[in-house]
Amino acid sequence: MVKSNFSNLIVKKDVLALLNDFAKAINYQFTVENTEGEILFGQAGENYAIAHPIEFAGEVIGWVRGSQQAVGVVSILIYALKQESEKKNLAHELLERYQEIDLLHDISIQVTASLNLRQVSRLLIQEASQLIPSTGGAILLLNQKTNFFEILAEIGSSSYLQQPIKLGEGIIGNIVQMGRGEIVNNLVAYPRYLGENKQFNSLICVPLNVEERVVGAIVIGSETAVNYTNRDLKLLSILAMQAGVAIEKALLYEQSCEAAKIAQIQAQQLQTTLHELQQTQAQLIQSEKMSSLGQLVAGIAHEINNPVNFISGNISHAQQYVDDLLRLVHIYQDNCDYIPAVQELSEEIDLDFVAEDLPKLISSMNLGIKRVREIVLSLRNFSRTEQSQMTAADIHEGIDSTLLILNNRLKTGCSKFGIEVIKNYDVIPLVECYPSQLNQVFMNILANAIDALDGQEKEGIITISTSLENGKILTNSPYIVVRIQDNGSGMTEEVRDRLFEPFFTTKPIGKGTGLGMPICRKIIEKHNGKIECFSESGQGTVFCIHIPITARKNVEVPKNMLSKGSFTFQPPINTVGAPIPTTVVNGTPVTVFTPVT
Repeated sequence: MVKSNFSNLIVKKDVLALLNDFAKAINYQFTVENTEGEILFGQAGENYAIAHPIEFAGEVIGWVRGSQQAVGVVSILIYALKQESEKKNLAHELLERYQEIDLLHDISIQVTASLNLRQVSRLLIQEASQLIPSTGGAILLLNQKTNFFEILAEIGSSSYLQQPIKLGEGIIGNIVQMGRGEIVNNLVAYPRYLGENKQFNSLICVPLNVEERVVGAIVIGSETAVNYTNRDLKLLSILAMQAGVAIEKALLYEQSCEAAKIAQIQAQQLQTTLHELQQTQAQLIQSEKMSSLGQLVAGIAHEINNPVNFISGNISHAQQYVDDLLRLVHIYQDNCDYIPAVQELSEEIDLDFVAEDLPKLISSMNLGIKRVREIVLSLRNFSRTEQSQMTAADIHEGIDSTLLILNNRLKTGCSKFGIEVIKNYDVIPLVECYPSQLNQVFMNILANAIDALDGQEKEGIITISTSLENGKILTNSPYIVVRIQDNGSGMTEEVRDRLFEPFFTTKPIGKGTGLGMPICRKIIEKHNGKIECFSESGQGTVFCIHIPITARKNVEVPKNMLSKGSFTFQPPINTVGAPIPTTVVNGTPVTVFTPVT
């Protein structure tokens, strides 16, 4: 390589001019030849007495032939060669520095642009392997809790880097703990060598620092003998700074993401808590309203019951008095002489009509008092304000009380057709429950059914069925199933999916709070039961309420009381005037509830 450079050097203009000037100065001819005898300067043919060797970098690269004076040419050429070599070395070094700066600039841009710590680490270790001769390397992250390093990115397949490395132990652990980069060109001779390395012959290790805190290390090594220099250490230190910046950014980003996640979770929890608080507040208000309504109803029922008992107790005596007086009048008529004044008054008041109609009036008053007493009993059964604990109650009685309260709406609902209620009651036991709360559920569902039937141009039908089942829906104990079905317009899937959502209502503003069905579900869940809705648009609606007969487990119920069937949604008959099928339960026709006129 030096010989070819020598040949190229001689033909340069400045070197040729220098040689010509020197030949004129000594006034003597000479030739410059390469080792092959090719004349690079001067003229051939002359017999020069002395051949002066040109030695550079420990080898003869040419000859100067001439007199003794020509020895100065050798010095000139050697000087020129040194100048040329230094220029080339400088140019090569400048080119390398430029490439390094350009590479580091690109790395800096990519590190700044990325928040992916492993991706940036992989990029840095790959660039380090290109800048520094190596067969393997890795960027290690220090676990602050265990003081062990984990690999973020790796090149090569060094088993040394794969084994556990702890801060303060072994070569890498000690270098990182000291806090400054170090070159180890002969690992076996290293003072803190513990025999842990089976591959690397030489390595460079530089700690990664974030705000004077050690967070990891960057390691480059070679299986073959390599004399790493301070330049290599400096380059790796620059890359370590970039890695430290990347780790700092990634840690800050991770912390910000974690903080944002925690804040989001807290915001969601706060929103959920606020929503639940609003629901609870609204439900408490609604429950308080129902409780107040129950107390009012119970008070009214009590106040009505007192005079009703007074009238009921006296009307039997009035019946007896009327019968006695009429019997006395008949005796007078049969046995007394004709008295004109009595005859005249008798004709004036139409005594025969009074005698015939007065018992009927007393009888109708008896029926009216009986009806009032039934209404009072229904109001008391519906309110049940005195019961703060679960008590055994008749579900049928609660449904009947609710129907009696809704009697007026049943008469006037469904346009001119009215609403007919069919009751398919099975034989069921008493249920441990909060009766007034279950009555509230029946009230909500039946009132919604009446609303659904209101105004439709066909006969409205509400069918209420009860049965005792075991193990299909609720598994803890036998349970009562109450099914309330109407032949209204039904619901769309969207409405059905949101039916139990608090504050959701399809009713006009002012007519619905959107709390009725959520409260119903809460009440049923309070009884460890389940409420379901089956509905299709244009096909009516069915509510299925499943209530355990007791809060206790493993309660046995006679098998002949358990229903064998399962529920399948069947749309009600919608045809006006179509016959209503007759249902027989345990050999007895079902009861058809007709609103009282």
